[in-house]
Amino acid sequence: MTDINKDRLILAGDIGGTKTNLALYSHGKTRPVAQVVESYSCREALGLEGIVEQFIEKHPASITDVCFAIAGPVIDGRCKTTNLPWNVSERSIARRFGWNIRLINDLVATALGIPLLYSRELYPLNKVRLRKGGNIALAAPGTGLGTSMLIWHDGRYIPISSEGGHVDFAPTDEDQVLLWRYMHEHYGHVSIERIVSGPGILNIFSYLKETGRYRVTSWLARDLERMDPARAITEAAIQKKDPLCLKVLSMFTSILGSISGNLALTVLTTGGVYLGGGIPPKILPALADGVFMNAFANKGRFKSLLEKMPVRVILNDHTAILGAARYALEEDLGVN
Repeated sequence: MTDINKDRLILAGDIGGTKTNLALYSHGKTRPVAQVVESYSCREALGLEGIVEQFIEKHPASITDVCFAIAGPVIDGRCKTTNLPWNVSERSIARRFGWNIRLINDLVATALGIPLLYSRELYPLNKVRLRKGGNIALAAPGTGLGTSMLIWHDGRYIPISSEGGHVDFAPTDEDQVLLWRYMHEHYGHVSIERIVSGPGILNIFSYLKETGRYRVTSWLARDLERMDPARAITEAAIQKKDPLCLKVLSMFTSILGSISGNLALTVLTTGGVYLGGGIPPKILPALADGVFMNAFANKGRFKSLLEKMPVRVILNDHTAILGAARYALEEDLGVN
């Protein structure tokens, strides 16, 4: 058991579709400092409050302010999670634990964490230098696809909530048109999250397999059975072991590049475009081979503008919880 007695400890959380991270943070010189961090499987839990109960039993501390970043739209202090059967509310948590609490969207939290990241926690996809004072966009493929923005206003960044992962998928070549038709037959509405996510990798794989242009080798079939299928596909592609997997990852990175370029134009991201989520750090060689950046800048008359925008991959997988901690430490949460 960890018993912590420090000045102004806050509880921060990152509630995703697969796991929940909870941490106690204190003030630091340049950014909040984690004192303890725990990770829990969401699939094995009935709800968030039970996970929080486990955490505070193991790490008792004097807590008044809490911020949880959660995967889904937060409206009036409530969130019905997108990829979990949970309904989470500030009022319910405050009533049970007696805290001042805010729920914020997980991509808003990640965006808030971006200005706190060190250069070693970012992987550059182009050589354009970062500069403070311009709008920032974030695209984060993982269990789903999240997007957010930081708007520079009056000397500070203002985070903007978004459910941009659910906008329409817009094909940019004939292969993508055929992929759209395949997806439309299966889902009706084809959002970009259906393609640019872990499940999306499997959707691209299924489409390409059904074209008859590729065959699934026996060793790949075994890997798809014994490990996470999206991981099996991306690892085989990174190692250049299988033509089908290579094509899957190439389509994935191209579409991710295209939607990232769309975000860059929508927000005019002179401050940079950042790739977060669980997938980009695992596929760095594919993101750096030129396919992503070609699709990113392929916007006709605005190609030269996009080529001047910095693009970075976030390597710190605790950026969302760091942003939640920043929010709890810097904002007046008031009394719930």
